[in-house]
Amino acid sequence: MAVTILQRGAITALDYRCDARPGDKPFAELHASMSVSYVRSGTFGYHSRGKCYELVAGSLLIGNAGDEFTCTHEFAHGDECLSFHFAPDVAEEVAKAPFWKIGSLPPMAQTAAFGEAAQAAAQQDTAIALDEAALLLAQRAGTIVSGGTHISRTSARDRRRAIEAALWIDASCGENIDLRAAARPSGLSPFHFLRVFTRVVGVTPHQYLIRARLRKAARLLAVSGRPVTEIALECGFNDIANFTRSFRRAAGRSPLAFRNFCKA
Repeated sequence: MAVTILQRGAITALDYRCDARPGDKPFAELHASMSVSYVRSGTFGYHSRGKCYELVAGSLLIGNAGDEFTCTHEFAHGDECLSFHFAPDVAEEVAKAPFWKIGSLPPMAQTAAFGEAAQAAAQQDTAIALDEAALLLAQRAGTIVSGGTHISRTSARDRRRAIEAALWIDASCGENIDLRAAARPSGLSPFHFLRVFTRVVGVTPHQYLIRARLRKAARLLAVSGRPVTEIALECGFNDIANFTRSFRRAAGRSPLAFRNFCKA
């Protein structure tokens, strides 16, 4: 079973849960796009391009658009994966062509943290947005395979773009802003913008957005008696429980307790 949990521009995220058992007959499938899938749990065999791989928790399945593949469950029952699919132009930016043909990567410390960060983003338990997490995971995997570091100097023009973007996010933090929207004024692709912004500012655009929203909420809580729910909605938090959790994590106390603290 596959459930789409994100469909934003050139990035799609799917939650895969397979209940196949040993003895079930496998069937051929086709990779419709370039993809990176993080195996959360379980195990399965992956057969593609004349090679066979056994994937376990922490492995990455690398899908190449147009390739036929088969998944098998010879030794255990079922698996769960968080799968990210990229449009061709984004995939080309994230990693070089040979990367998309390697089939899989074994569990590695260098990718595990990014895989778990992506899972946390899927569950909305982190300030990193899911599309950002997808790009960071794929880039990390691509860097490992290429043996490169992807470290480059930041030009004055890119630094200006990042700062202008940060100012725009501050002014618009109550609106529904995703990575593509944040990148658009800069004229950069979302992936290039993510790299530039993070390098210059030190946090991802979505992390900066959440912090801008929390700053605004704290200011309104401190100076007004407006209902907490009303403030949360004005600051861009559509999920009140998520707002309360994020605010408590940042301030060490609930929004109401923070207001009382400021009024004392």
